Amino acid sequence: MTDKDSGFEPDHNVSHFAVGKEPIITIEDLNKWFGDFHALKNINLQVAERERVVICGPSGSGKSTLIRCINHLDVFQKGRIVVDGNELTNVARNVDAIRAEVGMVFQQFNLFPHLTVLQNCMLAPMRVRGKSKAEASQTAMKFLERVRIPEQASKYPAELSGGQQQRVAIARALCMSPKIMLFDEPTSALDPEMVREVLDTMVALADEGMTMLCVTHEMGFARSVADRVIFMTAGEIVVDTPPLEFFDSPDNPRLREFLGQILHN
Repeated sequence: MTDKDSGFEPDHNVSHFAVGKEPIITIEDLNKWFGDFHALKNINLQVAERERVVICGPSGSGKSTLIRCINHLDVFQKGRIVVDGNELTNVARNVDAIRAEVGMVFQQFNLFPHLTVLQNCMLAPMRVRGKSKAEASQTAMKFLERVRIPEQASKYPAELSGGQQQRVAIARALCMSPKIMLFDEPTSALDPEMVREVLDTMVALADEGMTMLCVTHEMGFARSVADRVIFMTAGEIVVDTPPLEFFDSPDNPRLREFLGQILHN
């Protein structure tokens, strides 16, 4: 059964982008294929500076692919992405300019196992920003304190819990002083008791005004932190609305089904 057959059709003019604010991210008519599979279909999205946007939806709906396209981890075939005035193209200079302003935290922590926590956080500022070892160390400790694990600086990733490793990954991204943070299901690989410490760190970032796009199934986080919640299915954005409308008066049948499954699990 297709979405049209089931009475569901996406609204491509559904965005609730804050009128009057300059977008720091603009996505226009974005299309992405993996072979014959059409993963993203005519995505249009704007995100304002300091806005917190949560993206959710069923597995395979294109959520992670969308945010991975923003920093060129996945290459799209059609459309346009502009980040902080820089248009994303296949030219390495453009990609590097955007990645310098966009931090990303993955499902898996992707820390270098042979480096200490401190060294993991120092590496990119030294290689990309050209900071001295002393400057990079000072910056790394500042952000390890910000995520509340400065005492772990001399340890190796394998000596930490999953929640601690994810907080190191967040600190590492912050060490580049990004304007935007992308989170790709940052708690999905964690044991339940470790989820809260990572979410608390993300809430603190949101409270400080960081521009954030977060793919997550943590609906409590979405309700309390997001300015907008986006629902994707089959490669399309079908709902883009403030949290109150998203959770309390969903008028889309696919969204109601999704929320019923998520909130009752």
